[in-house]
Amino acid sequence: MPTLLEDEALQFVRDLIRIETVNTGVAATIGDGETRAASWVRERLAEVGIASELIESRPGRGSLIARIRGSDLHAGALLVHAHLDVVPVEEKDWTHPPFGADIEDGYLYGRGAVDMKNYAGTILAVARHFAREGIVPRRDLVFAFLADEESGGVWGAGWLVENRPELFAGVTEALSEVGGFSVPLVADPDDDRRAYLVATSEKGVAWSTLRARGHAAHGSRPTADNSVVRLARAVAAVGEHRFPVVRTPALQRFLDVFGEARGLAFTDESLADDLESLGFVSSLVGATTRNTATPTVLDAGDKTNIIPAEAAARLDIRILPGQDDALRDGLRELVGDDIDIREGRWWSATEAPVDAPIIDVLQEAISVDDPDGVVVPYLLPASTDNKHFAKLGIHGYGFVPLRVPRDFDVFAQFHAADECIPVDALYFSARVTERILRTA
Repeated sequence: MPTLLEDEALQFVRDLIRIETVNTGVAATIGDGETRAASWVRERLAEVGIASELIESRPGRGSLIARIRGSDLHAGALLVHAHLDVVPVEEKDWTHPPFGADIEDGYLYGRGAVDMKNYAGTILAVARHFAREGIVPRRDLVFAFLADEESGGVWGAGWLVENRPELFAGVTEALSEVGGFSVPLVADPDDDRRAYLVATSEKGVAWSTLRARGHAAHGSRPTADNSVVRLARAVAAVGEHRFPVVRTPALQRFLDVFGEARGLAFTDESLADDLESLGFVSSLVGATTRNTATPTVLDAGDKTNIIPAEAAARLDIRILPGQDDALRDGLRELVGDDIDIREGRWWSATEAPVDAPIIDVLQEAISVDDPDGVVVPYLLPASTDNKHFAKLGIHGYGFVPLRVPRDFDVFAQFHAADECIPVDALYFSARVTERILRTA
């Protein structure tokens, strides 16, 4: 039978899934789901005497902050954050209602089951457990339930950092997504040893626009400065280019641990093949080996018989720690001097120490339930709200502990139809998270 902590964690995750908090990225269509979810969390905290503050950056875009005092007055506070919004769904692609929180064959289905109402429900259950049992954690714990992460966190974590930084006074580290889930450590399918990945770094996220300009003309009279042709050359150059491998500390630690466990060299020459042998883990880690710039949107003329004076392409850029200037220089060299590059949103990568004491805390907490489990740093190829908190000097780590079956790819559940999570993994998450937050 599940404990009260485990039972509440599961129930809270289900309750949160049923509160539709879809973030379309368009203000007029988002509604008030995030505030309704934050209000629901506030009520659950108030039931056990935990005070909190609900803050709306704009109507309906609510975030909730609560602080639990720790016993060590000299220790930096720990921020524990989860976002309440979820990405949109195409209901026709789901076999279970996306906001029904159905349980079938030991799996909980619903938008947010992994990204990331599972953690929101879990840390809420842990906070209530501490209050009921009179448990005082070692450090101050700041619980943050946030809006807008799925559209960059501008009206959630980003807004709070800019407008309410005092809420995070004394915080030195943070725990959140995307990590903590188990993956096979060794190749032998009969060997059940697992690695639990902890994101110690996150790639930066940037958008840039390439723009070519020429002379407008009739399509029957080709010009030497056709903006579409020049832009197409630049886009092709960017799309075909592979930036060099950069062995960040997080990547190198991952390669060292998995190389020893699997007998792989991970040399520059064998890196791609060795990573490919890791199965579904390869797609996650392979994207962290180099900077990327991906053309995603093209915009030129709208009449076939007119050569447009201007053509543009938008790029999605993912940047390794410390590589901003190198990427800018490389992009300029690729497209040439006759293409204008205009930077849009630009968030640099985050990087936290791979050997900080909190890593030992994570390992000790995992070992109680999984004595053979190994916590392994890695670099997340995407980004989370940790990028905003990094502006306050907070080192962010991605670690939502989940022990899952060997062939269950947790990362593949993010934004997927029929998003689901094993119920047993949620119970595991509640137990391990309680240990982490009590002792960190």
